[in-house]
Amino acid sequence: MTSKLIENTIRPDVRALSSYHVPDASGYIKLDAMENPYQLPERLRNELAMRLADAVLNRYPVPTYATLKQKIRATLGVPEGFDVILGNGSDEIISIVISAVARTDRRTVIMAPVPAFVMFARSAQMAGCDFVGVPLTADFSLDREAMLAAIAEHQPAVVFLAYPNNPTGNLFDEADIEAIVEALGDTGIAVVDEAYGPFAKASFMDRLPRYPNLVVMRTLSKLGLAGIRLGYLAAGAELLEQFDKVRPPYNVNVLTQVAAEFALDHIDVLNAQADAINAERSGLAAALSALPGVTVFPSRANFLLVRVPDADSACSQLLADKIMIKNMSKMHGLLANCIRVTVSTPEENTAFVDALRASLETR
Repeated sequence: MTSKLIENTIRPDVRALSSYHVPDASGYIKLDAMENPYQLPERLRNELAMRLADAVLNRYPVPTYATLKQKIRATLGVPEGFDVILGNGSDEIISIVISAVARTDRRTVIMAPVPAFVMFARSAQMAGCDFVGVPLTADFSLDREAMLAAIAEHQPAVVFLAYPNNPTGNLFDEADIEAIVEALGDTGIAVVDEAYGPFAKASFMDRLPRYPNLVVMRTLSKLGLAGIRLGYLAAGAELLEQFDKVRPPYNVNVLTQVAAEFALDHIDVLNAQADAINAERSGLAAALSALPGVTVFPSRANFLLVRVPDADSACSQLLADKIMIKNMSKMHGLLANCIRVTVSTPEENTAFVDALRASLETR
């Protein structure tokens, strides 16, 4: 009965999917999700606890989120005259954008260079759109001519460009991104995903006034607030008006709102943590590069993409050592034998390097 019900009701492409798997990290050094390893200082955590205790939980959030949006505009570099919409993490922002453009009367194409953040393709599929991935070059740069040719052929409604890119960690060439935005013109929207902007110290936010079809998407997750799940998207008023029609009402809860407003009042603490992670990134990259058979790719994010002789073996042995990283080797042909590791504290970075070294010596 149940299997027949599933067959008769659930879409075939959904039945064929696997769920997005998040492994239990209890007891592990967790280096697989690009999280900030540092908590707020104890003094600030105590102050935040009092703020959260005063949150009005018996009422719905203020639907405009006016105070939080004002703090984001003032603190995070949104240009004068531009606003933001909020989402339950950047995943919901991606879904909002794609839902707004998905057509029922004709084919809708969503495009991104690949390898890329997996939710670009998955969200497109869930909305009934076609996803077109354009491979990066061997050094993970944008293939500008291939992207422009694909835009001309497929006329995508949206092109996602992660800056820096996940999982490769590199910043795409600014001129290449601008060429893509210009090629889309008034037929497509360019979404620049700046999830790792706090570490890259580079942004397309100041280009919003120049390109009406450009939007910039960010999240507070990588900055140190992964637990509250808050993403935002900045764009011109006309585009935001359309996206806001798709946004679910009350999609950001009161506790997230209070925590985010508090954190933005102390953005200097989070920025200092990002600077510490960047400093650790350089040392971690150097230590890994010294290991035999290991290639470390340049990164402007809070993670490193690393090629090892045997990714499956390395990940298996690291798990046995209670260290959790991400095996990227099956995601795309360009990522053969690649692993991705979060830049963490000095102690956790050292533990990872030592365990990886040991895994290489036992091959």
